[in-house]
Parts: sequence; C-alpha cells; structure tokens
Amino acid sequence: MNIVFKIILSFLFLTISCNVNASSQKLTIGLDWFINPDHAPLIIAKKRNFFRDLNLEVEMIEPADPNDPPKLVAAGKLDLAISYQPQLHIQVDQGLPVVRVGTLVSVPLNSLVVLKDGPIKTISDLKGKKVGFSVGGFEEALLSGMLQKYNLNMSDVDLVNINFSLSPSLISKKVDAVIGAFRNFELNQMDIVGHPGIAFYPEEHGVPTYEELIYIANKKNKHNPLFDKFFSAIQKATLTIINNPVSTWKDFSSYRKGLGDELNKRAYKDTISRFSLRPQAHDIKTYKNFSNFLKRKGIIKNLIKVETFAKP
Repeated sequence: MNIVFKIILSFLFLTISCNVNASSQKLTIGLDWFINPDHAPLIIAKKRNFFRDLNLEVEMIEPADPNDPPKLVAAGKLDLAISYQPQLHIQVDQGLPVVRVGTLVSVPLNSLVVLKDGPIKTISDLKGKKVGFSVGGFEEALLSGMLQKYNLNMSDVDLVNINFSLSPSLISKKVDAVIGAFRNFELNQMDIVGHPGIAFYPEEHGVPTYEELIYIANKKNKHNPLFDKFFSAIQKATLTIINNPVSTWKDFSSYRKGLGDELNKRAYKDTISRFSLRPQAHDIKTYKNFSNFLKRKGIIKNLIKVETFAKP
C-alpha cells in the first residue's frame, strides 16, 4: 500500500467519522400541540440555522394527543417534550420519571374569560353562574383558588364540561365564563369575530404564579450534554425575536402554510414578552409555592422535593 493510498484512506475515514458524529448530534422534541406562536423560539432557531451552527439537528414532533409527549419522554422515546409546570407536578406525583430542564413561557397564560359586554364584571359576580372548562382537575383547582379569594366555593358555581369549545361556548352564552382560556389566543380570537372578552388572571386572584410551558426530559437523561447546545440556540432565538419582532414574524409565518393568519399574528405579538430570556434558569421557591397549592387543592397527593424534578 503506497503512501498516497494511505493518506486517501485516512481522509475517507476521518470524513466518515465526522459525518457519524455530526449525525449523532440530534434531538427529538415532542410539542404540546400543533405549531403555533408559543413555539416561536424553536421555529426561529431552526429557520435562522441557530441549531445547525452548533452542529445540532432538532426534530419537532406534533402530537395527535397532547398527553402523549411526556409519556414518550418517560419511556425514553423522545429526548425532550414541551409540557406545563402544573402537569409536571401531577406527572411526578404519579411516578413518571420526568424532570424540568428548561422553560419556554415563564409566566401563566391560562385565564378566566368572560364577555366584555356580559353580566360578569368581577369574580364575585360568578355566584350562581355557569363556568365552562375543558380539562378537569387542574383547571378546577385554578378556579377554586380564584373563587376562594372572593369568599366563594366551587358549589357556588355550575361547572360545565365544554370539551375545548371555549370561545364558541362563551360567545353563544352556553356558559357565563370559561376557565382554561389562553390569554394570547382566546381573547384575540373573540375580538376578531366581534365578541371581545376580558380576562381575570389566576396569578392576580389568589393562585401562585407558575411557568406555563416548560421543557421536560427523562430523569436519567437530564444531564444530556446536547441540552446545553439546544438551550443556547433557543436563548439566541428568543433574544432575536424580542429585538426583531417584525422580521422574525415573517420567518415564523412563512414556516408553514396557515401560520400567517390574523389570529397567529396577534398571538405572536402578545406572546413575545412572555418567553423565558434564560431558558435554563428557574426559581425553586416558585415551584415549591405552586406544589403546596396543588397539594392543598387535592390535585397531588404528595409533596415531593421539587429539586428532584426541577433541575437546578
């Protein structure tokens, strides 16, 4: 074997090794729902090649059922999933081996919404009224916490399961209020169709604040070195969105057909200020306060040490 041939073989081996290493820098992330403005940092990181610049390939998977991604993370089928802080407490209480490794939206989006021209002007006015909900348990706990501040009990309202038909049920006056409406979506949706609403925010009415959208991983995988690359790109994308809302909206809305409509445009604008600027940072005390709230409301059975499922 001559020296030239050896050099060629060495070069080919190096090239193949680099390609293998490059292809191994991949993360799969399950979204909480179909792609929408809540996911803007991921879309911008992908569109502007922030992931690729760090030799990282990120595959985003939209679920048929939003309850599936945390289960797939727990089973080791996904590296990451977008979930909700309240759900994390419940999942851990049920024994799922999942941990929070980052934050997407650092403040609540959930709210209690009523028609602007309707009879409900304060939470006290809900006595004897119908309140629609979609997800039992947690949404009821939120409502209970809000009512308690105004000396009302759950027995003072009539709960109606509206099966995710939030705005339509309120607009058609099947219910007097809805709990579980996202303030960046439902309020815009109602305004667009000419039936504006007003929102009462849980964190201003007796409920401890919490992080709406978080990134979770399997407990055994929480120190995955690729996560640091991922969150570096996410942070860069978030800052780019805040500094350049117009150009990033164009990138986001062009990612897929249907994202550029009026509802998404308004929601994009309303969500920008709620993204976490430091996605890997969080406040343990906030998690403890919310855990105590869920325990008092009977949503979780045990007060598990938050440091075990919210990565410092």
